[in-house]
Amino acid sequence: MIKTILLVDDSPVAIKILKRCLPAEYEFESHVANNGAEGFEMYKKMKPDLTFLDLTMPVMDGIETLEEIIRFDKDALVVVVTADAQKKVYDKVMALGAFMMLSKPPSRDVVKAAILKAGLAKEKLGV
Repeated sequence: MIKTILLVDDSPVAIKILKRCLPAEYEFESHVANNGAEGFEMYKKMKPDLTFLDLTMPVMDGIETLEEIIRFDKDALVVVVTADAQKKVYDKVMALGAFMMLSKPPSRDVVKAAILKAGLAKEKLGV
């Protein structure tokens, strides 16, 4: 079951949209990081059940952040949320260990489906 969610994005607007997309019928504890370095540090401290990660950020971009998170926790469930929906970007983040990739701006239905799928994946992993 997904209880803690980490949102990593340097855009306050994108964070607001993601928060609005979180299903109201579930009680999540959500945390926000404003760049990749901050996101990775928060990930290490809290080990969230699910992380939503932007790719284009200052300090440490999403690719670097994803690499660090997966290196730290091979079972991490990271959903990349980006406006760059090219196939080569998708292939790269999936090869690095992302759980899935969503296009910006995401819809409530897409975010809810990602959360439900992540919950099923956690159950299968036994974590």
